[in-house]
Amino acid sequence: MNPKETKEEKPISVEKVLTEEQLKTVFGIREEVFVIEQEVDPAEEYDEFEDTSIHFLAKSTGDPAGTARWRFTDKGVKLERFAVLKPMRGKGVGFALVDAVVQDIKLHPDSKGKKLYLHAQLDAMPLYAKFGFQKVGDMFEECNIKHFKMELYL
Repeated sequence: MNPKETKEEKPISVEKVLTEEQLKTVFGIREEVFVIEQEVDPAEEYDEFEDTSIHFLAKSTGDPAGTARWRFTDKGVKLERFAVLKPMRGKGVGFALVDAVVQDIKLHPDSKGKKLYLHAQLDAMPLYAKFGFQKVGDMFEECNIKHFKMELYL
């Protein structure tokens, strides 16, 4: 298979955010998905962990498509802020993001033996389950959106 065929079959790329420009793109995606589409209060969406989280930007054929971040907490490693732009949904962007984030966490020396966890919106739970995340506890609401906590031990 030549590189051109690979690009056509897998137009999705995920990169770790390293520049201010990439971070602005990430915030733009989150604004579109969470603040505008899901009506999350911007004060709830943007928090004190922006600077200490590892952010990711997914692109589909070069165009911004989605984002996610992860960070260490006192409970383990929290994966959060998974967002895929509406026109890009159902095309593998979310899968690529979860895969990239989990792989990045696995490579971090401080993640060994730590629990990975996230607060999954109900419609995203099957995606996280593909990676081995399991539902824990009762359903709860966060920003007026129903969630379940999901966990994974690497």
